[in-house]
Amino acid sequence: MAEAADFQGMRTSPARRWLRRSASLLTGVPLVAGLLGGPAAPAAHAAEDATGSRTVDVSLDTFTPSAPGKKDTIVISGTVINEGKQTITDAHVDLRVGQKLSGRTSIDRAAERTGYYPGLDGPEIDDKYAVEIPRLASGISHDFRLSVPADELDLDEDGGVYQLGVSLSGQTASLPFDQVLGIERTFLPWQPEAAEKKTRLTYLWPLISSTHLTSETGSDEQQTPVFEDESLAAELSTGGRLDQLVSLGRELPVTWVIDPDLLATVDAMTRDYQVKKGNTTVPGKNQAVAKRWLSDLEAAVKDRKVVALPFADPDLASLAHRGKSVSGSLSHLKPATEVAAITVETVLHVKASTDFAWPVEGAIDSSIVDVATSAGAHKVIARSDSLQDSLGYTPTAARPIGGGTTAVVTDSRLSKAFQGDMTRSDTSTLAVQEFLAQSLAVLHQAPAKQRSIVVAPQRVPTAVQAQSMARALQALGTQRWTQPLDLVAAADAKPDADANTKVPSTSQYPGKLRKQELPVEAFQDVRGTQEGLDMFEGILTQADRVNTPFGRAIDRELSASWRGNPAAAQQYRNGVRSYLRDLTEEVQLIEKSDVTLSGRSATIPVTVQNELVQGIDHLVLRLTSHNPTRLNLDGDKGIAEQRVQIDGGHSQTVKFPATANVNGQVQMTAQLYTQDGKLYGQAMDFTVKVSEITPTVMLVIAGGVLLLVLAGIRMYTQRKRAGADETAAAEAEEASNDDDTARDGAEGTRRDIDGPDRGQASDLGPETRPESGDPSGAGEKVDR
Repeated sequence: MAEAADFQGMRTSPARRWLRRSASLLTGVPLVAGLLGGPAAPAAHAAEDATGSRTVDVSLDTFTPSAPGKKDTIVISGTVINEGKQTITDAHVDLRVGQKLSGRTSIDRAAERTGYYPGLDGPEIDDKYAVEIPRLASGISHDFRLSVPADELDLDEDGGVYQLGVSLSGQTASLPFDQVLGIERTFLPWQPEAAEKKTRLTYLWPLISSTHLTSETGSDEQQTPVFEDESLAAELSTGGRLDQLVSLGRELPVTWVIDPDLLATVDAMTRDYQVKKGNTTVPGKNQAVAKRWLSDLEAAVKDRKVVALPFADPDLASLAHRGKSVSGSLSHLKPATEVAAITVETVLHVKASTDFAWPVEGAIDSSIVDVATSAGAHKVIARSDSLQDSLGYTPTAARPIGGGTTAVVTDSRLSKAFQGDMTRSDTSTLAVQEFLAQSLAVLHQAPAKQRSIVVAPQRVPTAVQAQSMARALQALGTQRWTQPLDLVAAADAKPDADANTKVPSTSQYPGKLRKQELPVEAFQDVRGTQEGLDMFEGILTQADRVNTPFGRAIDRELSASWRGNPAAAQQYRNGVRSYLRDLTEEVQLIEKSDVTLSGRSATIPVTVQNELVQGIDHLVLRLTSHNPTRLNLDGDKGIAEQRVQIDGGHSQTVKFPATANVNGQVQMTAQLYTQDGKLYGQAMDFTVKVSEITPTVMLVIAGGVLLLVLAGIRMYTQRKRAGADETAAAEAEEASNDDDTARDGAEGTRRDIDGPDRGQASDLGPETRPESGDPSGAGEKVDR
C-alpha cells in the first residue's frame, strides 16, 4: 500500500498515455470480436504462452460507496498478483468505465467474462488517478488503492448500470510495450436522482438452524433436555452465525423468517440442560449465551414483521413426492403450524404470521402446493426460476395460482446473489456490486411501472454471507431506487395481469433437488415412531410429558435441514425410536419361574413393574392358559384379564384365580395390552405344574388323621383313669383301716375259739381268699 501511495499522484505525459492506449488496442482482440462476445485470444499473446490479459490476477477488496452519488468519490482497493513467468515493469493500475448495460441479461454476461475486451471494457480514465507499479516480479503481489470522483466518470444523468474494470497494464521482457496483463470487472449502479416510482423490495431474513435437541430428557421430574453437542452455543456466541444474523438484521429493513424449533431449542438452553458425551451426558454450561441471544432477538423483532415457518421447517417437497405414499405423513403439518405461532409468541412475545409456506429453494410443483396449503397456509414462497415468466421485465412477486392460494415469487438472481463463498473480501465485494446492479436494472426495465419484488436468500446463510447481504441492504438505504416492504404487504400487492400463474407439473421439479429428498423409508420410520408414541401415551397419567418432546422430535425428523445429509437423518430417527422403545420398556412384566399348584383351587401371581417417573393407567394384563382343560382361568375359560394401575417407581402383583382339573404341566402366557386392545411390550411365558390330589393320598391323610384322633382319645382315657385311681385309693385306704380294726377284734375271738391252727388261713394271700361281698371290688376295677 505504501508503494502504491508513492506513485498514486504521478502524472504521465499525453504522449505516454496515447502509447499505452494504442498498445492496449494492439494487444487486445478486435473490436467486433469483443462486441460479439468472442474469446480473447490475440496473436501477440502467443509469445507469452498465451497468458495475455490473464497474466495478473486482480482482486477488488473494497468498493465504497457501493452506490455512489454525484458528489461522492469512488474508492476501490485491492491486490494484484503476477502469476506469469516474467517480471512486469512500468506497470500501473487504472479504472476503466465500460458501456452502460442495457438489462439484467447484460449484467449476467459481463459477470461471466474473463480476460480483456477493449470494445467492452472501455478506455482508461485520466492517468492522474492511476497507481504506478514500477516492477512486479513473478509470484509477487502488490496492493493498490484507486480514488476517483464520480463526476469524473462521465456517467449518464438518467442513471443505469455501468461496467467498471480495474486493470493492470505493463511490459515484459518479451513484449516491451504497454499491454493489459490483468483485469477484474465489477458494476457501478448509478442513480444520481431518486426515482419517481421506486421498486418496493422485500428481503427475507432467515433464522433457521439444524437440529440440536434430541428426543431424550433427563429421568428427573423436570425433564432436563439433552443436546447432541454444544455446536449451537458457538452459533449464538459473539461473532457466531446466529449472533451475526441478529445483530445485523436489527438494523435492516427485513422480514424475519424464523423456524420456531430454533427458538424452542435456545429457550431450553437458558435453563439446566445436558449434553451427550459418549455414552453419558454432562451438564451444559452456556445458559448465559442463550439468554443474551434471545434477549437481543426479542429487541430486534419488536414492532417488526415476523413469519413463523411450521415447527422444524418441514421438507414440503419430500412430503409431497414421497411422504404421501405413507399414511399419516401429512398429518404432522397442521400441528407443526399450530405450535409455531405459540412458540414464537411465548419466547419472543410477538405475534407471527403462519400463513406462508417456503419449499426448499422456492422450487414448486402442483403436488408441493397442495401439501403446503393442506396445513392452512395460503401463500407459497416460490422462486422465479421455478415459476418462470416470458416478460421483458420483472413482474410483481405476488400472483394468484388458484384455489385461493397466492404464490410469492422471489427474484432468482437477487436471491442467489450471496450463495457463494464470501470469506474472500473480493468475492463479497463483487457480489454486493452485482446485487445492487441487478436491483437497479429492475427499475430501468420499466421505470414507469412500479413493482414489488421479493428476495429470499439461502435458508442458512453463513456469518460472512450475512455480512455481505447486510452491506448490500445498507447501500440501498439511500432509497434512490428501492423502498422497503414487508412480506405480508408484498403478498397482498396487486398482481401483474401478465405474469405467469401456471404452476409447473411434478415432472418439472429439478432432478438435483429431488435427489436430496427424504426417502420413503424415512416416512415409514416416522409412522412407526408415531404409532409407538400413540400407544405409549394411552397408558400414561401425564401423557403431555412425552407428547411434547417426542412430538417435536418427529417434526424434526421431517426437517428440510437433513437435505444432503441422509446418514445423519437416519441416525437421528433411529435415536428417537430407540429412546421411545427404552421408555416403553420401563413398564414391563417381571420374569417369573415355573409355578407348582397342589390342589384344585389356587391363585397365580404376575407382577408388573413401572420404572417411569409418572404413573400408568388404562393398561390391561391378560393371562392365557394354553390348556384350559387341565388348568382353567376365569370360570370355564382359559383367559383372564385385569386392569393395571401403578404409580411411578412402583410395581403391582396381580393375582389370577385358577382351577386345576388334571395333573401335569400347563404353558401360561402373560401379556400387557392397551385399553384399546393393542399389544404392549413383550409377552412372558412360564409353566404351571399341576399336582391333583388322588384317593390313595386321601386314605393316607385320613389314616393319619385317625391316628391323631385315637391318640387323643387314649390320652384322655389315661388321664380319666388316673383320676379314678386316686379316688379309689383314698377309699380303699379308709376301708382298710376299718377292716383292720374289725379283724383285730375277730382274730382275738378266733384265737380264743380255734386256737393257733385257724390263724394260718391269712397266709394264703388275696388270690386264695374268698370273694368279697362287693361284686365290683374296687381293686379289680382299677387293675382292669
